[in-house]
Amino acid sequence: MARAGERMSRRQWLAAGAALAGYAVAAAPSLARAVRTDEAGLATAQAEITVGDVAMPVYEARPGDAPKAPIILLVSEIWGVHEYIRDCARRFAKAGYCAVAPELFARAGGVAQLSDTQTLLMIVNQQRREPLLGDLKVTMDWARRRPGVNAERVGINGWCWGGALTLQAAARLPGLRAAVAWYGAPTRPFPVDGGPVTGLQVAGDVRIPFLSLSGAIDRSPSPEDMKRFVDLVRVGNPNVEMVVYPNAGHVFHADYRPSYQPAAAAAAWEKCLQFFARHLRA
Repeated sequence: MARAGERMSRRQWLAAGAALAGYAVAAAPSLARAVRTDEAGLATAQAEITVGDVAMPVYEARPGDAPKAPIILLVSEIWGVHEYIRDCARRFAKAGYCAVAPELFARAGGVAQLSDTQTLLMIVNQQRREPLLGDLKVTMDWARRRPGVNAERVGINGWCWGGALTLQAAARLPGLRAAVAWYGAPTRPFPVDGGPVTGLQVAGDVRIPFLSLSGAIDRSPSPEDMKRFVDLVRVGNPNVEMVVYPNAGHVFHADYRPSYQPAAAAAAWEKCLQFFARHLRA
């Protein structure tokens, strides 16, 4: 699993930039503003889950002494489980959740060591939906056996590429009770047998409470694309919310990047916690 220093050293190629369906590679991170959450009162661990012949790293953060903590699966951006994702896990743990972040690129050998943008993007685009959902299912089963958790209360939270995968999981992964997607493009295709599938194509199968958090000046996803997805979900699901933050662009919550918008990030984080509290704690 990548250490913080390894992930931040990739600024050189992040500056090159690239745009794909459902996420964008941005310029170098702004480390001075990165949030740092301590481990006081938490139990944290780095472990591995065996999935077939793959050892999949996971990062876990949960309250040290709170019983019956609901579980939240965290789905990363395209650079895997780096320090920002681990810090978000600790933030969820401080709020009373068991947060578990699987390294979903483990099947491809991981991405922490990559220095070439095109290689990274090729790996990301080749990730098939069914193995990804299978890895999330195995992670969920593992988390349900952890001490001090409420095995019946499981949510999922994803950012950017992980937000797009969260749309798919909300429609196809049994056992989830709520989903939050941060700027997850519903037009982003995932390879499956028979051709690629987008979030728009599975929107009608989302039956769990769903929250979309995105920026008004983002183009991937655009507010129009998110509204289209949410409207499709609402046909058969009344528990759907969508919040679009003015003057916020793509990855506005990522405090290690120049795209970070502190006010929008703080408001969206509070909205996210309120949403999970209603659907995982009530």
